[in-house]
Amino acid sequence: MLNYITWTVDPAIFTIFSREIRWYGLFFALGFLIGYQIEEKIFRHDNAPQKWVDKIFIYTIIATVVGARLGHCLFYDWSYYSQHPLDIFKIWEGGLASHGGAIAIIIAILIYSYKVTHRNPLWAFDRLVIPVALVGAMIRMGNLMNHEIYGHPTTLPWGFRFIENLSLWKYKGMEPVFSLPSHPTQIYEALCYLTVFLILMYMYWKKDAGRYQGLIFGVFLVGIFLSRFFIEFLKNPQEEFEVGMVLNMGQWLSIPFVLGGIYLIYRAIKKGKIEGVVNAGSMRQQAKKK
Repeated sequence: MLNYITWTVDPAIFTIFSREIRWYGLFFALGFLIGYQIEEKIFRHDNAPQKWVDKIFIYTIIATVVGARLGHCLFYDWSYYSQHPLDIFKIWEGGLASHGGAIAIIIAILIYSYKVTHRNPLWAFDRLVIPVALVGAMIRMGNLMNHEIYGHPTTLPWGFRFIENLSLWKYKGMEPVFSLPSHPTQIYEALCYLTVFLILMYMYWKKDAGRYQGLIFGVFLVGIFLSRFFIEFLKNPQEEFEVGMVLNMGQWLSIPFVLGGIYLIYRAIKKGKIEGVVNAGSMRQQAKKK
């Protein structure tokens, strides 16, 4: 007899003033709040000014939302949004792409490093990506609550039956139509990202990896995007144009990040530990000039 889990969770926690408060939004917000606490502790450990933490938080939030939205519109559905450009701003209708968010965060941290810290951007990247990995895991749990981005049918005992006609079930009162038992790829990704987060925390706090410039960032890129690359083989196509592709859009977009991560790891190991990367006195002196 086939075992499976029938997933009937409502994406909305409750409704207030005719607006739904969804699990996805809650996980997204909690991820950033917890991430801020982790980042603040890391910056304090490095004797960095408090305002550096506040500013990197603002830069990252804006980059994540804007980049993820533009990434979806450009990479996955440009044929529609090129004809309806104003719909790009309708972020409440859904449609975010993690690769777009990653690209935007990289650009934002380059600007942040130039305007705020006046340090090598790798210093900020090595510290920022630690909580970002945790945020990524929580966002994938939000996808689980939304019955979206799941995988091919499976006979494994942990297969999930998701509601396929979610909008009709919620808003039209129709009986739910369930998918075949499928791979809960949201959970797979969340577990991979959580593992990467724990590895990065261990590297920073136990192995002093923050002094190997770019090492933590490189491990993050390889860990996150290589796991994403392989899990994509289990996912259903997100857009019609992906049907029949050997590698889907998510996989093609992951390859440059993985290669970049491998290069950063090699570079960091070759250069070795950089003394003076964290220098409380010089940081405070720089902060007074701002």
